[in-house]
Amino acid sequence: MASSPLTIDSRTAAMVRPRPRFLALRTNLTERRRALQVALGLIWLLDAALQFQPYMFTRAFPSQVIQGSAAGNPALVADPITWSAGLMARNIIVCNALFATIQLLLALGLLYRPTVRVALAASIPWAIGVWWIGEGLGGLLAGPANPVTGAPGAAILYAFLALLAWPAEAAGPRGSSVATTGWLGSVAPRIAWAGLWGSFALSAAQPANREPGALAATLSGMRAGEPGWIGAIDDTLARAVAHLGPEVSVVLAVLCAVAAATVALERFTRLGVLVAVVLGVAIWLAEDFGGILAGQGTDPNTGLLLIVIAAAFWPLAASARPGPFATRITLVP
Repeated sequence: MASSPLTIDSRTAAMVRPRPRFLALRTNLTERRRALQVALGLIWLLDAALQFQPYMFTRAFPSQVIQGSAAGNPALVADPITWSAGLMARNIIVCNALFATIQLLLALGLLYRPTVRVALAASIPWAIGVWWIGEGLGGLLAGPANPVTGAPGAAILYAFLALLAWPAEAAGPRGSSVATTGWLGSVAPRIAWAGLWGSFALSAAQPANREPGALAATLSGMRAGEPGWIGAIDDTLARAVAHLGPEVSVVLAVLCAVAAATVALERFTRLGVLVAVVLGVAIWLAEDFGGILAGQGTDPNTGLLLIVIAAAFWPLAASARPGPFATRITLVP
């Protein structure tokens, strides 16, 4: 009597030879962590390109950009900035070439997998130094902070991203993200996230940022030196919020608080991450993309970094569904 062939699809085959879900989860987290490292490397590459701009090789760079970051800061912060600006002004070509080359090496180190750890380790102190000398601690001690104007400073976000992107072997439970399975553990990144977005909520609610016309004046003031189409965007946004200063500040504060709480408490995490991405896009647009098209920008500012950080917190769930193409096994006795 002839026997008919027995056909087994991929779902049945998986039951015969199961693959632990944590292996798939670990693989996906490893791939996402590598993508985060590459993203940080590309941002450092952009910074290097911006640092090679002709303006950066003139004395205007230390006298206007570097020295300008000292304004409003206490002497403990401002004095090293002033000293550094004077040193750069006397040797601007050598100093700026050194700065640009360091950032180029950091980028290449992150893009080349075998040197990732070295590049990440080197990028953290360099980013902190830039945060102090180049950004005046993001202006946090110089007056009311405002996320639209770049608080808390892009460079400190580079350091945070480097810590999140540090290679790790942990797979984490279902729903883990790159940020919560790395070297910092699962709690510290969420605390840092809550501090970042919570500070945005508090700054948006400050009286100086709730005054009518305050946001419109900030947006209008950013158009100097920008291409015409970016200036037109600034004018459009400024007109849109001209009479809505308090309302916009309240909405911004609430959205920042939602982003902070949901991710920190691991409740509706995806919603919080999506809110953060939308706010990051809005902030980056308001920042004129960091002034990278004006010929004097040194980095893409905070908006882009906020988007990349948010992506690192997106939870990843292992899927038990079969692939789009079922593998069929035919057994003939």
